[in-house]
Order: sequence, then structure tokens, then C-alpha cells
Amino acid sequence: MSNTPMAASPLTRAVLEIDEYVSGLGWDQPARLFALVDTARLRVQEPSLAAQLGLEVESEAAGLTPIEQEEVPADRPLDDFLATIAWPDTVVGCALAVERLMLPPSAEAQVPAGLSGKKLTRWVAEHPDRQEVRMTVAVLRDGARDAAVRLREKDSPTEVLTGPDLVPGLAEALSATFED
Repeated sequence: MSNTPMAASPLTRAVLEIDEYVSGLGWDQPARLFALVDTARLRVQEPSLAAQLGLEVESEAAGLTPIEQEEVPADRPLDDFLATIAWPDTVVGCALAVERLMLPPSAEAQVPAGLSGKKLTRWVAEHPDRQEVRMTVAVLRDGARDAAVRLREKDSPTEVLTGPDLVPGLAEALSATFED
């Protein structure tokens, strides 16, 4: 968590920590899924894992520890994959980092009628105003959510936009992984 602000909430710190980690891997990465666990509880219940993650020293602030999960299948729609996930009680939240192409709101009026699926994806990919973004979205069981969005053209830790309502659809899909 070298660049994450300590004054931020534990969820915001976790989102920024994941964003920083994924950013260090470069662009053109597959989607990455993380379980979020309570750091203090992890130290007590899984001391060897906490030591392996460098968490043996107790910090004063309450925190969340992101634990990367197995690869997200690239050949399957993300919403279909997320619908198959169920988390054990020890997981207090989850996060997903994913890269996408984004258009400005002004481009909505330019979308040709009847485009969908692969044709719409191709049209967006060829649009001159497209932006490559990395979105890191995290949710907790209690409904809290946060997100970080980084533009490829402004790839800097000081240019990361954060907020709970930046990617509402993805936040809802992640929240659904905690429903019974």
C-alpha cells in the first residue's frame, strides 16, 4: 500500500492497493478477481498466511486484505462468470479489476441504430474518442462500495479517479455474489 492514503476508508485503501498492484503489471491484462478479508481476523485465524502476506505486524488502522483469486475466464461473459461465485463467510467483500474501452457521453448519440454484440464492440474500438480504462470496483457484504478508474493515457497514481458510484453496474454484479 505504498501510495494509498491512510486517511481513506479501509475499502478505498483496498481499491487503491489493488489498482496499484494491477497497474504494476501493465496494460492489456485479463480481469482479476480478489476476495477481501478482514486483516485482523486473518492474523488470528490464519497466522501462517498472514505471515506469508507480510501482515504479521499489527497496524493501528482496521484494514482489508485483498487476496487474488484464480483467473477469470476470458472466454466467458463476465456477468455469467460472476453469477457462479459464492463466497465463504470469512470473505467480507470482493473486488474486480478489468480493462474496458469507454466513450464519452457525447458519443451515445452517434451509435448507429441496431448495433449490438460484436458489431457494437467493433464500432466502439474504432471510435476516435474511445478511451482505454482500468476499473477496479470493490463491494462489501454490508453494501459499501468503492471504485477506482484509471485512463491509459493518464496512467499515473495521481490521476486515478475514486468514488462509490463510478461503475454502478459492476458494483451491483459484485454485490450479487454475496446474495443467497
